[in-house]
Amino acid sequence: MTKTSIVQDLQYTIDLARSAGQMVGPKAGKLKRLTKTHDSTTDETVTEADRASQRLIIAGLRKRFPDDGVIGEETELGDGITNEKARSGGRVWVIDPIDGTNNFVAGLGAFAVSIGLLDEGKPLLGVVYDVARDQMYAAAVGHGAYLGNQQVSAPTSDVAEGSILMMTCNITDAHGRIPRWPVRWLSQNSWKLRMLGSAALEAVAVAAGVAHGAVTINSKLWDIAGAAAILQEAGAVLTDHRGKNIFPFDVTAYAGAKVPFIAAGPQAHATLLKELVRFP
Repeated sequence: MTKTSIVQDLQYTIDLARSAGQMVGPKAGKLKRLTKTHDSTTDETVTEADRASQRLIIAGLRKRFPDDGVIGEETELGDGITNEKARSGGRVWVIDPIDGTNNFVAGLGAFAVSIGLLDEGKPLLGVVYDVARDQMYAAAVGHGAYLGNQQVSAPTSDVAEGSILMMTCNITDAHGRIPRWPVRWLSQNSWKLRMLGSAALEAVAVAAGVAHGAVTINSKLWDIAGAAAILQEAGAVLTDHRGKNIFPFDVTAYAGAKVPFIAAGPQAHATLLKELVRFP
């Protein structure tokens, strides 16, 4: 892929995400809450807008990239996810048609359209569109990370007094218990914790230099795939809770398993990782 083509592909993806956002935005707070099940016994929230957004995005991707694979959070029946293999090559688009659906249903303006492209499991480009604020975060490998037309970068300093940390709003682990690290963080006033209810928006806040770190427990691949290239190009570090790189990611049989992550600037990431390891 040439540098010119990746920039063109990124612009096409930006336009596609904006179109999906403009379609769903006016429906925030006005649609019925539905439920879906993936790989757990817990029902998750979905709306017809999620499915309409995914249909629009997939149709746009199929038109321009007919040989690429697609992974999407939704199916029309709500009984699984979309995972269509690439016809040729290793490119797979990962879509979250509305990240922050509970916010969307309530009419709370913190939800996003997230689209990421993986090539052989590695982030190639990504967009996260903050619909309510009309803010587009975007990046392609080798071209930097941007918020609108302004290039952004992750914080280079360590976590300190007053640093903002984005933290998952669902803090129970796979065993239904709360780890010690979120309790520890919530029990102090030095680090300023924020919970947006959208993992993608929390992650790109790190890329934009707003937050020193973002930590999730129950996120899935589509929550981080769009932000991954943005974080990478912004100089952030993205790993799981043990410090292992999440990408390249094997999407072959992906069916909705959890993909917990830590996204942070290099120094902050080391500090946060130590916290998670020390206070499991």
